[in-house]
Amino acid sequence: MRVLVIGAGALGGYYGACLVRAGRDVSFLVREKRAEQLRRNGLQVVSRHGDFAVQPKLLAVGDLREPFDVVLVGVKAYSLDDAMSQFAPAIGPSTMVLPILNGLKHIDALTTRFGAAHVLGGLANVSAGLDADGRVVHFMANQTIVFGEIEGALSERALALETLLQVPGIDVRASEAIMQDMWEKFVQLSTLAGITCLMRASIGDILAVPNGEQSIFRLFAECCAVATASGFEPRAPFIEFDRKLFTTLDSPLKASMLRDIERGSITEAEHILGDMANRARTLGIETPLLDLARAHVAAYEVGRRRAGG
Repeated sequence: MRVLVIGAGALGGYYGACLVRAGRDVSFLVREKRAEQLRRNGLQVVSRHGDFAVQPKLLAVGDLREPFDVVLVGVKAYSLDDAMSQFAPAIGPSTMVLPILNGLKHIDALTTRFGAAHVLGGLANVSAGLDADGRVVHFMANQTIVFGEIEGALSERALALETLLQVPGIDVRASEAIMQDMWEKFVQLSTLAGITCLMRASIGDILAVPNGEQSIFRLFAECCAVATASGFEPRAPFIEFDRKLFTTLDSPLKASMLRDIERGSITEAEHILGDMANRARTLGIETPLLDLARAHVAAYEVGRRRAGG
């Protein structure tokens, strides 16, 4: 299968580099500034599992002339509209679009643009970012991709894609309940982003202060209530996993949204916190802590835009 990775940031860069290292046929659709950096230095990954670098095949927007078998979309949500226009020429009759963006809103955007038959559900559990030199830094041990047909069941194409993605550095699983998986990730991320952005602190630091743990789990309960009312009640193993995740003393874990704030960058707040809050309002669910976290990051965005003119 020929794979087109959209962008070479933290998500696309990490997973795409692992695929290239394993000999898969992978190309990256990147902007010129990033392309120059990658031509000069290669695509470098710094990881506790071992550092490595690959020389990626790079494409510019105007270079797309024929369809790919798989389009792996890992851009930030606020870049999705532009990205869809850019990779549209890569969509052929049997192309699979695998988004690993955060949240849920992008599924509607992709299916509206390309048709439901092309779009898979997917999620990534990886903690990574780009450093000042453009290297992909893999912060923690997690490196998972979960994906599947939105309507459920394991199709032949999903099983073939699972085989393609089974390479060192990627823990992959084809799911028969991808929307349940995505909702649970949505709950986890909304909790993590909401509380770490609101407190401007890691999970470990929040646990070290009075009412820190209680605040984490109040927000977690609000997000679980929205998922349950939407028909995707979080399952017991997920609840148990997240309780351990959110009670690990001295944990350095923080949301990428907070790292964006710390850099003075744009965030995905409305795609994550805003969407969860809007769904709560539609369902008549009160989410006071989620609303406060959303307002907090929205106020940051107002200030960021003002500072930028």
